[in-house]
Amino acid sequence: MDAITAATPTAMRAAAMASPAAAPPERRAEAALTNWRPLRYYAIYRLILAGLFAVLVITGDLPPPFGGYAPHLFAWTSYAYVAFSLLAGSGVSRQRPALPTQVQLQVIGDILFITVLMHASGGIESGLGMLLVVTIAAGGLLTVGRTAGLFAAIATIALLVEQSYLLLSGPNAQISYTQAGMLGATLFATAVLAHTLARRIRESEALAARRGIDLANMAQLAQYIIENLQTGILVVDGQNHIRLTNSTARARLGGAAAQEMHLYNMAPELYQQLTDWRVGRTGSAQVLELNNPQQPILPRFMPLGEDRQGATLIFLEDAAAASQQVQQLKLASLGRLSASIAHEIRNPLGAISHAGELLGESPALEPGDSRLIQIILDQSRRVNAIVENVLQLGRRGESAPESFLLVPWLERFIAEFCSTGGIAPADVALHAPNDAATVRFDTGHLHQILWNLCQNALRHAPTAGSPKVEIAVERGADGATILAVCDHGAGIAAEVRPHIFEPFFTTDPQGTGLGLYIARELAEYNRAKLVYAPPPGGGTQFRILFAK
Repeated sequence: MDAITAATPTAMRAAAMASPAAAPPERRAEAALTNWRPLRYYAIYRLILAGLFAVLVITGDLPPPFGGYAPHLFAWTSYAYVAFSLLAGSGVSRQRPALPTQVQLQVIGDILFITVLMHASGGIESGLGMLLVVTIAAGGLLTVGRTAGLFAAIATIALLVEQSYLLLSGPNAQISYTQAGMLGATLFATAVLAHTLARRIRESEALAARRGIDLANMAQLAQYIIENLQTGILVVDGQNHIRLTNSTARARLGGAAAQEMHLYNMAPELYQQLTDWRVGRTGSAQVLELNNPQQPILPRFMPLGEDRQGATLIFLEDAAAASQQVQQLKLASLGRLSASIAHEIRNPLGAISHAGELLGESPALEPGDSRLIQIILDQSRRVNAIVENVLQLGRRGESAPESFLLVPWLERFIAEFCSTGGIAPADVALHAPNDAATVRFDTGHLHQILWNLCQNALRHAPTAGSPKVEIAVERGADGATILAVCDHGAGIAAEVRPHIFEPFFTTDPQGTGLGLYIARELAEYNRAKLVYAPPPGGGTQFRILFAK
């Protein structure tokens, strides 16, 4: 299927509340009597039986002993039984009155009509009394409680009354209380068996209903979980036709995944990787950029059968998220490394720097010695700056991204940057035609990145002219927000550009070579990218490409 129906928690709670298991036994018994279909079948049986008697009367082709004792009584009773059957069928069709009331009235009516027909045919010897067994069985199946026993008692009393009436009506009547008693016992046995069977059936129906609701809830829960997974789920059959997707997969495939669509028509690169995996050419999974270069996809395949030629489950993972996890592991390693650096380097470095300062205060220094002491102090400060920059990677802890309006935050940052560095506000310009741009980023990390970029821009900007640093908020072709920081200096030489993000690479004798490296690491830690993009008019421009 193309889409998965997601179940809300409210719907699942409502389904659970509707479970028969949650209702008391009385409510479950009443619920079991709401099915009109068995009574409708029994009404059809009654109509056929009464109609058969009426047809036999009309044609005058009654087989003995039908109507042998009282033909006119048999005929009028047959007609009345047909009318009763039609009336009962109408009540069942309209479902009025209530089902228990109709069952009681119709079963009692059947007992009376069959008893009269049996009397008109000569009594218990006619064999029509066996029709009462069907009537009692139907009453036991359609009712609850002890009503089935009541029906059996009424039928037995009717049999005994009919035999007593025959006894009083004339000496030639064939009386058999023994057969009447045996038939009555049969009716009670039928009532007990029908009641027991009906109870078992209702319990089975209630259990099936509970299991059905449980299964429906589990299916809805599974569908809800699959639909809201951050990992894309794609199922294809053995002929590579798409059978199922979730919302994440559809988003990563650009909404192109449709039911019965062939995988090759949707994503040829993904189809090729699946084909290689099925034939055993499985090297390392290749990252795909299907629709959004900013959101690469890493596919993983899993067979849904005994071999790889049948249905296959494809996981479409966000390669950027996987890279972020690797980045976290790398940063954790750098944190441990920085702790070692702090322990092994900072204490000796502090001693060297302190000793150099003490030597610099000595009055009997030669001019050459003063120069050497100054070199010691300068290089000590540089090494200390390197240690501080490395420690920044281990100090910041977990990333805490938050969504915020970018332009107001930039305005506050520029005010702080100018105030802290003693920079004229005119030297930093902000261009933000889209003042409603919202990004998701750790504000502390963004502050550190932007501070480093602005300091570099000021360092390389020409001394004359304003503004020296320009910050612009733009919108990319894919709708993502872009933050650009540029200056109007000499720019970066072409042979140097491939190395500017390498750690400890610098063209400034006073620099550490870690500023841009740390800035890029922080950007990638927040699923963004820091890239160098020289402007056409010259100068230097760094762009932060925020994740959508």
